Amino acid sequence: MDVLYLIIAWLGALVVLAGLVAASGVRVVTQFEKGVVFRLGRVRAVREPGMRMLIPGVDKMRKVSMQVVTMPVPAQEGITRDNVTVRVDAVVYFRVIDPQRAIVEVQDYLFAIAQVAQTSLRSIIGKSELDDLLSNREQLNRGLEIMIDNPALGWGVHIDRVEIKDVALPDSMKRSMSRQAEAERERRARIISAEGELQASKKLAEAASNMSHAPAALQLRFLETVVQVAAEKNSTLVLPFPVELLRFLERATPAAADHAGPETPDTGDDDVAALEQVTQPTAELPEAQPDEE
Repeated sequence: MDVLYLIIAWLGALVVLAGLVAASGVRVVTQFEKGVVFRLGRVRAVREPGMRMLIPGVDKMRKVSMQVVTMPVPAQEGITRDNVTVRVDAVVYFRVIDPQRAIVEVQDYLFAIAQVAQTSLRSIIGKSELDDLLSNREQLNRGLEIMIDNPALGWGVHIDRVEIKDVALPDSMKRSMSRQAEAERERRARIISAEGELQASKKLAEAASNMSHAPAALQLRFLETVVQVAAEKNSTLVLPFPVELLRFLERATPAAADHAGPETPDTGDDDVAALEQVTQPTAELPEAQPDEE
């Protein structure tokens, strides 16, 4: 009986040991991962998501995430082609498309992508001008994506997108750009004002031409101006007297004189009579009598 109990105990121990060994060979691969299986140091297979069995002590598995990785690129300082010192930072979006290459071909694909992104960003800064960095970022993003994607494809990594986040300029350059923008805005304002004055002068010339053919229109315009000034409730009312009205009166005066008839000729008798009254001697006063003693 003792021998039987001993055999049963040994069998139980073997079963438990087999279960432990089998459990140590079970691996679970999540949905966003893939597992690269190494058997005796060589790549055996790439396992899909789910529960996978490995040979304990023989197989090893390394899991690789297939999600899109968002990697910020630290700000890189460089000199543009037009000799302006700037600091530019970016962000890289990439994902692994071949987990076997990502594990075998490169030691750490995350670190490798980060270094390639930094060097490519410095290179793109040196090849570009300041205006391109500020206003033509889409083309620079495509160029930067191609520069990073070329070596990354050999590592089983695909670059989905690269974006330049910010361009830091020196304070002196910011002040210069501010003055330039202010001068440009002032130039546009002056041009627009001059164009408005030109259009207004053309319209005023047309209005003056029309009023010259109808003098009554000028009087109506004058009355309308008076009404507009009076509507503002001012204590002082200014009545302008246009020169055209004087010219109108000057042209109308000779016509009125013609209708009045011919003037009487001036014979000069009135002037002679006035002269005689002035030159006529005054009445003699009586002489003063001497005082009697």
